[in-house]
Amino acid sequence: MENHHGHHHMKKDVSMEGHHDAAMQTDGHSGHDKHAGHHTEDFLKRFWICAALTVPVLLLSHMIQQMAGFDFAFAGDKYALLILSSAIYIYGGWPFLAGLAGEVKDKNLGMMTLVAVAITTAYVYSVAVVFGLEGMDFFWELATLIDIMLLGHWLEMKSQMAASRALESLVELLPSVVHVERDNQVTDIALKELRSGDILLVKPGEKIPADGTILEGSSYVNESMLTGESVPVQKKKDDKVIGGAINGDGVLKVHVTGAGDDTYLQKVISMVKTAQSAKSNTQNLADKVAKWLTLVSITVGLATFIVWLSGGQSLAFALERMVTVMVTSCPHALGVAIPLVIAISTTLSATHGLLIRNRTAFENARNLTTIIFDKTGTLTKGAHEIQQIIIQDQQFSADQILQYAAAVQQNSEHHIAHGVLRKLKESGLELWKSADFNYLPGIGVTGVVNGKKVVAAGPNYFSHEKKPIPQIPDQVNQATDTVNFILIDGNLAGIITFADSIRESAFEAISALKKMNIKTFLLTGDNEKIAEAVSEKLGMDGYLANVLPHQKQDKVREFQDKGEIVAMTGDGVNDAPALAQADVGIAIGSGTDVAAETADIILVNSDPMDVVQMITFGRATYRKMVQNLAWAVGYNVIAIPLAAGVLYPAFMLSPAMGAVLMSASTIVVAINAKLLKVK
Repeated sequence: MENHHGHHHMKKDVSMEGHHDAAMQTDGHSGHDKHAGHHTEDFLKRFWICAALTVPVLLLSHMIQQMAGFDFAFAGDKYALLILSSAIYIYGGWPFLAGLAGEVKDKNLGMMTLVAVAITTAYVYSVAVVFGLEGMDFFWELATLIDIMLLGHWLEMKSQMAASRALESLVELLPSVVHVERDNQVTDIALKELRSGDILLVKPGEKIPADGTILEGSSYVNESMLTGESVPVQKKKDDKVIGGAINGDGVLKVHVTGAGDDTYLQKVISMVKTAQSAKSNTQNLADKVAKWLTLVSITVGLATFIVWLSGGQSLAFALERMVTVMVTSCPHALGVAIPLVIAISTTLSATHGLLIRNRTAFENARNLTTIIFDKTGTLTKGAHEIQQIIIQDQQFSADQILQYAAAVQQNSEHHIAHGVLRKLKESGLELWKSADFNYLPGIGVTGVVNGKKVVAAGPNYFSHEKKPIPQIPDQVNQATDTVNFILIDGNLAGIITFADSIRESAFEAISALKKMNIKTFLLTGDNEKIAEAVSEKLGMDGYLANVLPHQKQDKVREFQDKGEIVAMTGDGVNDAPALAQADVGIAIGSGTDVAAETADIILVNSDPMDVVQMITFGRATYRKMVQNLAWAVGYNVIAIPLAAGVLYPAFMLSPAMGAVLMSASTIVVAINAKLLKVK
């Protein structure tokens, strides 16, 4: 019960709160799950019933009668008033009283406690007056106060549910019915019955229901919701498609490789969910502030009561001030301030191709001083195209050297391997079988082809084997080309050279980071000359060349030891330790593989501009959090003294007015959070 009504701040470990669907965890209630909608309506229903009961309460209250100048008294009217007010207190106050019980049980006093104590004090005192205590009853104040609290809660929950809708819009990317071909018959089945291995038919304009490979057909597919890539991408036979993308004008027949929880979209959704429920440092700060505020409210409330009473005011007056302090100072706005910004920013990021896995790292992105880019695939296209094949041993032809290279490279994920295999496909040559494949990180690959031991490796191989590096022919431009040596049975058979081109957006990204006073360095396994050429072309602050994968982590640590706050961006294949070491680890995913487990942030597109976008968005998110915290705390600094009656008799804040202010402050914070935008 209490984690839906209970507006106390996100539970100590939110992830424990069973969250179904895309439940958002804003402020302790699993935002938009099955119950939240029902609870929101529950508050509204309680509000309308109590509001109806409040009308006769107001008519029966002597004070209201005096103010309005009519007389409506009858024998026993105070008992009628008592019965009506009791109904409002019990029915309308129930969510708050239940919340109090929950908070006391959790030893975590919060807003529910404040509201419950305030309304109970007012109610008990008024009942005592009916039964003979000297003083004025509080019934009409109590009734209006409960009405406003219920309405305020309802408005607040509505604004919170809006945050979880963004996540639902991700869930809604999947169609509910899918067309499956079985035994040459196309039948429609429900999405949840779809299994890996099924054959799908996707008609023009339909959403693609699962990840898979195209068997026949070609079309332009819009993946912008998933990858942030705004231009539709052309897809043909053998290309991969992502579940949730929207098909263009062609008919696609797709072989399903990932259905249900295995889809890219599901991984994104669960990642966004975890990130939204994760506490960042700012969130912890808000929790602390709220806790203190609750203690301050109770203390100030009691002190107010004691001061007015001992200063000669009536018991009713002193109580009214105490109740007003408690209600006005409810730290609701604080409860919404940070979680709402987190929920909105995480979801917004996901729909723009930034997947946040670690909230604290994302918030720290605003302080970065240095970014280390792993060259391949980040600043450069990572598509190594073969420039030339140079024969070194006349018994092999250029085609044979290519075939030997392709045979050992076929099991490797490296971009050089992709380049070799692309060239082989273009040349229409046969791909030979290879055995005993072995990958030497940062060096090359070895294997046995046609009974011969073949090595395809870069210059690092020779230093690794303590042999001199062979003479590289003059026709190779070492400043821009990567050189790969092909050794067959220990003899150098040929040299294959590759070149990589710089991404267009890399120039823009580096200059934008310069403007933000962030230093940029290039990290690469390539030789000095290539590293220097690329970093100079881009105007970077420096480069680190010939770095083997296991040394990357040390390089990051060296920068950190100088006091730099470092982000590392890499493609995640062999960068895991370095990504984990960096203050902010950014994996540049080719989009579909969300697996970069050690990264804090995953950029779905391999676009360096996304790094800039991530930092500016991180700064914007942090600004919103600070604004909301400042507003929530500042409001209380002003409202509490007014409620306590410092300006008496010139100005008095009524309990109901206090409740209105409290709800208003919460709504201001919610609207401010909604204004967060990705540039």
